[in-house]
Amino acid sequence: MQAQADPDAIHQTDQSAPPRVAIIVGSTRPGRKADTVARWVLDIALRRDDATFEVVDIADHALPHLDEPIPARQGQYAHAHTRDWAEKIGSFDSYVFVTPEYNGSIPGTLKNAIDFLYAEWNDKVAGFIGYGIQGGVRAIEHLRLILSDLNVTGVHHTIALTFAEDFEDYTQFTPSDPQEKNLTAMLDELVTQTLALRGARPTT
Repeated sequence: MQAQADPDAIHQTDQSAPPRVAIIVGSTRPGRKADTVARWVLDIALRRDDATFEVVDIADHALPHLDEPIPARQGQYAHAHTRDWAEKIGSFDSYVFVTPEYNGSIPGTLKNAIDFLYAEWNDKVAGFIGYGIQGGVRAIEHLRLILSDLNVTGVHHTIALTFAEDFEDYTQFTPSDPQEKNLTAMLDELVTQTLALRGARPTT
C-alpha cells in the first residue's frame, strides 16, 4: 500500500519556534570534503539563537537510484526509505546545501536525493555552499535551477570554496579569513527569508 503525503501537514509548523535548518551533505564519494565543510557550517551556526541547525548526510539514508513508480509530485511513496526521507526533509523550514562540483554540476547522488520528493521541499528556503577548483559555482547554478522547479527560494549570498585558497594542499579544509563572514551573511539572509516565508504559510 502506498503512503500519500499531505502537503498541508508538511507545511504546518510552530510559528513561535525558531526555524529548523538542515545542513545537507551533498556527496557520498569516498574522500569527500562535504562532511567536513558541513561540520564547519554547524559549528558557526550553533552560535546563533535565531534558528536550530542539524547536519543531514544523504549517505546515512542509503537511497537507491530513484525507484518510486509514481512521480514525486503525486506524494504517493511506495517504499519505506522514501517515506523516511520525506519525514526527515519535511521537518525542516530551510536548507543549506554543501555540494562539490563534479564535471560542471552537482553529484548524481544529490540530484537523486532531491528527486525522491516534491511537496516536502516546497515553499522552503535554501542557501548554497560549493567547493572545487573554481569554488563549485557551476554546481550551485545548477542546484538553484533544480530547486526553483520545486518552489524553493534560493538566497543571494553563496559560499564558493576553492581548493587553492580554502584547502591546504588541496585536501585539508582550512577556510580563508573572509569565509566565516560570508557564511554569517548567508545565514542571516537564510533565517530572515525563512521567517518571512514561514509566516506567509497557512496555519491550518
